[in-house]
Order: sequence, then C-alpha cells, then structure tokens
Amino acid sequence: MKFKGVYTALVTPFNNDGSVDFGAFKDLIEFQIKEGITGVLPMGTTGESPTLSHEEHVQIIEMTVKQVAGRVTVLAGTGSNSTEEAIKLTKRAKECGANASLQVAPYYNKPTQEGFYRHFMAIAEAVDLPMMLYNIPGRSGKNIENSTTIRLAKHPNICATKEASGSIAQIMDLIAEKPDNFDVLVGDDQLGYPVIALGGTGIVSVAGNLIPRQMMELANTALEGNFAKARELHYKLLPFFKAEFIDTNPIPIKYMMSLKKMIKENYRLPMCELGEKEKASVKATLEKMGL
Repeated sequence: MKFKGVYTALVTPFNNDGSVDFGAFKDLIEFQIKEGITGVLPMGTTGESPTLSHEEHVQIIEMTVKQVAGRVTVLAGTGSNSTEEAIKLTKRAKECGANASLQVAPYYNKPTQEGFYRHFMAIAEAVDLPMMLYNIPGRSGKNIENSTTIRLAKHPNICATKEASGSIAQIMDLIAEKPDNFDVLVGDDQLGYPVIALGGTGIVSVAGNLIPRQMMELANTALEGNFAKARELHYKLLPFFKAEFIDTNPIPIKYMMSLKKMIKENYRLPMCELGEKEKASVKATLEKMGL
C-alpha cells in the first residue's frame, strides 16, 4: 500500500459529560471528505486515545469505517506500549474494515532498538494489514533510529512511517536510505513542505482538522514539484502551524474548532482547556488569517 497526500489525525469530540460526541465526529468526517482529504486517522495522539477505553477505541474506528464507506483511506491508530494490546487492537481494526494501522513507538517503556524491532515485527506478523510506523520521541521517550526503520521496512506489511522526530537531518537520511516501496510522511505540519521537497510523500496532519483543503493544496503543490508555489503556501500557513502547537496537542486545535462551532471545547483529563492568554493569541492568529 502506498501512502501519499494528507491524512488528518482526527480529534475526538466530547460532550459536556465527557462521553464521545458521535454526531460531531460524523460531521467532522464528512467535512474531511468534502474538502478532498486523502485519508483520516481516528484514535491517534490527536484523538486523545490514551484517555479512551478499548471499547470506545474500537467503537470509534468502526464508526469511522462505516461513515467513510470507502470514500477515503482509514488509517486506524491501534498502537500501544504493550505489544499484546497493539496486536489485539489491530486485529479488531482489521475486522472493522480499516485500510491500514498506525503503530506508535511504545511509550514510557523506552525499548531498545531491538525491542522496537521485535514489537513492530510481532504486530506485522500477527495481523495482515498495512502498517505505518509512528516515531515521536517527544512523547514516547525514545527515538526509532533509521537503521531500525530500514530493517522493519523489509516486511511487506510495514509500508510507511510517520516521522515526528522533528529532525530534518534524520528524516532526510531516512529518505535517502529507504527502499523504494517504503513511504516517509511527516507528522509535523510545519515540516510538510520541506520534507516533501526532500522526497517525502505526505503529511499526517493536525491542521487538517480545520483546514484540510489548504493542507491538501500545500501537499499536492509540493508533490507536483511546484516548490515556489508550495513555499508561498507554507509561509502563508506558518502562523497557523505555530498557533496549533502553542500548547500540548490537541488542546489548541480543539479550541480553534470550538470557535468555528465544529465541536465543543471539551477534553478528558489530564488534558484541559487553554489558558486565557493562549486563547487570545490563537484567536488573534485566526482572525488575522481570515479563519
């Protein structure tokens, strides 16, 4: 399976009582499809997956697949710091009809590189479903080294990686060394343009929750090789990219979406709302950008 374009890491809307707002979630999926997104990612970090039960986790993936109805790719977040748990969730995602799974680097455990390799290989061997690795040392506490990713890329089910290390040098080296049938996407919106210019194939995007059409335009323009235009689009969107990470993701993007009446400004602890100073800054950025 090839991964090319923009995949929105969907937020999980909550009602005031903390339950999942499935109505708002369905509306969000329809908005994504209407705006031309490549694919959607339920139950990633942006979806506050650590705070949802396994039952809710599977329920949201199943609902996403049904709502999408084959119109775009469904990349289901089924990773865990427990290999056994990741396998179980990935099996359930396949049963639900997901097109692929996103497997985050095991967090808190801080595995060795051999531990990373065995973890991802165990999932790939247990479930015949295309897999995208997810390297995010800022949250997981440990970096998946390029040498480990290259080893994993030899498995036919391991098709891509979402690189959120923040290191252009690491991503550039990975693109240079990877097999031709392995795709490198970036997990940082503000690095979308430079990574595609270096040979990456797309973005797993937080910004896509609110501005999917603009993110698709940025990615497609860069993928077409029109780097002058893509650079212009990048700098136009850069204030948004900075605002969405003024605090821990997904707090700012959910606040932005609440201003547009797309969702309610609700989180599950330990996530909570933005401070008033940060809210004023985000709101000013959106107003200045005409959003």
